[in-house]
This record gives sequence, structure tokens and C-alpha cells, in this order.
Amino acid sequence: QVQLVESGGGLVQAGGSLRLSCTASGRTFSSYAMGWFRRAPGKERVLVTEISRNGGTTYYGDSVKGRFTISRDNAKNTVYLQMNSLKPEDTAVYYCAASTASHRGYDYWGQGTQVTVSS
Repeated sequence: QVQLVESGGGLVQAGGSLRLSCTASGRTFSSYAMGWFRRAPGKERVLVTEISRNGGTTYYGDSVKGRFTISRDNAKNTVYLQMNSLKPEDTAVYYCAASTASHRGYDYWGQGTQVTVSS
């Protein structure tokens, strides 16, 4: 069982920055691929970014490329999402997720943290 706890959400003005953190329980964090998803009001949850187990490979959705950065610290069991140049359309609940085996997809989820960007 993996527990994921997000923090760092809040209210920010357009153009501002926020840093989300997600800390995982357990001893095998370095064996999980990690991702950040978001669900905007009235929309489906979508993948924002993901990072490989050793941090060597990352993926970003087109809407956040050049503005968001995912990173991880395996010694701290934590994955981060640095969000810069925030836009009102980034407003959503952000979820971190762990993929404990590639064939399972993302099988553990955090509770979500609200990010609101005002114009």
C-alpha cells in the first residue's frame, strides 16, 4: 500500500508561481514512476506531467510545457511540481499519482490539492 500526500496548493494571481509537493509512504519510492494530474471544474482529469523512476525522463502536456517543471527527490520520497507563469486556466485540483508497475498504470493517488489562479 502506498499513501500519497500532496501539499502546496493555494490561491495565486496570474503570472505567479506555486510549488506542489507529494510525499509517499513506503520504502520503494524510487521504484515508482510518478505523475501529476489535474481536474478543472467541469472537465475530466488529465495528465499534466510525469517523471521516470530515476528522474531521467519526463513528459509534459502541451499546455504546461515551458512553465511547469516536475522533479523528484528519492531520498525524501517526494515529487515536486514547480508551476510558473500561472494562468487562470491552470485552476484545478491537482493530484499526484504513483505507478508501481508499468502494466498497472497509475494505481495510487493522493487526495488532491486545490490550485486557484485569479486573473
